[in-house]
Amino acid sequence: MRNEVQLIAYADRLGGDIPGVARLLHEQLPGVFGGVHLLPFFTPYDGVDAGFDPVDHTTVDPRLGTWQDVRDLGAQHDTVVDLIVNHVSADSAPFQDVIRRGSASPWASLFLTYGSVFPDGATEADLTAIYRPRPGLPFTPMALGGERHLVWTTFTPSQVDIDVTSAAGEAYLVSILDTLAAADVTLLRMDAVGYAVKTPGSTCFMTPQTFAFIDRFTGLARDRGLDVLVEVHSYYRRQIEIGATVDRVYDFALPPLVLHAAYTGDHAPLARWLSIRPTNAVTVLDTHDGIGVIDVGPDQTTPDQPGLLTPAELDALVETIHERTGGQSRAATGWAASNLDVYQVNSTFYDALGGDPRTYLAARAVQFFTPGVPQVYYVGALAGRNDMELLARTGVGRDINRHHYTAEEVTAALDEPVVVALCALARFRNTLGAFDGAFAMAERGTGLVLTWTCPDRSASLEVDLAGGAASITWQVDGRSHRTDDLLTDPPRI
Repeated sequence: MRNEVQLIAYADRLGGDIPGVARLLHEQLPGVFGGVHLLPFFTPYDGVDAGFDPVDHTTVDPRLGTWQDVRDLGAQHDTVVDLIVNHVSADSAPFQDVIRRGSASPWASLFLTYGSVFPDGATEADLTAIYRPRPGLPFTPMALGGERHLVWTTFTPSQVDIDVTSAAGEAYLVSILDTLAAADVTLLRMDAVGYAVKTPGSTCFMTPQTFAFIDRFTGLARDRGLDVLVEVHSYYRRQIEIGATVDRVYDFALPPLVLHAAYTGDHAPLARWLSIRPTNAVTVLDTHDGIGVIDVGPDQTTPDQPGLLTPAELDALVETIHERTGGQSRAATGWAASNLDVYQVNSTFYDALGGDPRTYLAARAVQFFTPGVPQVYYVGALAGRNDMELLARTGVGRDINRHHYTAEEVTAALDEPVVVALCALARFRNTLGAFDGAFAMAERGTGLVLTWTCPDRSASLEVDLAGGAASITWQVDGRSHRTDDLLTDPPRI
């Protein structure tokens, strides 16, 4: 996978469909993105969880395109595609067959129930130990073949957990691997894998059995020419552990630490993280989910293990996001709206910084200079603002950061100075050729200095996120260049 900035996008919300995304990248964003994470485009793409609840994970929703369209996109850009490991839609044909026939269905062993995980029953301690992204137990009463069961549903009653350790579960997942490999996908994103293995008496989240499954499944993917990106929101030390075993792991700690530095002027937690984090990361400031809090907080499964930020700092971070967004994020977060994960704050990253273009560009510069492959969410790529109208219409908290862009809105956004500058910064990151060299980080004054060095070129970012001040110096072929204003004079090769 090339070391260039990638785009994260829903095809229907940016471009209209998969060919539309390809045209946009080619015609309006040339050189800006070397790859694209195409958010779920399976049948259906517009379910209860915006495509993360597939009825058929091996088919492209015909409203968005075909597998050939995915291959065509991959001919020019690295492609990142989701494999939803933990669950499938309750409307899927296999589960509907189980509803009709119960244990007589050939698919019965594919799905998890309370009884299949705890055949001898569970104690109160067993049940309260289960970790889930929201309060409550992960079970939904359903009739299977006329008999009542507690079906395991980690996220919503419409998303039924599968038994990834069963023969049926492995066959199901391998069929998706084969489909993605046939479509020449570059990188497989293992979604919700942290919850995939249920082991009685454990948290059922990122246990040794989960790590063993990730290792085995990564091997199956690599056998098919697919690299693996693991998606897990968890304690920062666990992210380091995951990074040592897979091709790529998300750096979900970066967004809250960047915001903390921008709000308080305290760059020390960010500097500490930069000194210990896995370097085989995919770096993000924004995604289709909210801004994570648990990623920098104490261990959710062992609370006496401190996080990168203290509880008081976390509380201040969340409250400052709400303040900078004028209360909009509060209306979209936690129990204020329908959310699958109440431990994330919902807002565009641009609005979380109060819509300040210089601070926003400084934050993106930190992301682009941090070791790893940067991904920019489509709303962030266009410096998008919170979509309160969509939030009011759907009541879904994450929709505040999932705007449906028209072609006219995209064209207008691409003319905005902050977007023009961000595109220039991405092209600089893609073409300088220094970001495969040696990385160094130093604290200086009230900010940080991030430096990349190769034999014939180098680049250095000096940044104070609290003031939005950022300077980049770079050397190419013995000539030195510098900019002190990323908004009006972005770096160019």
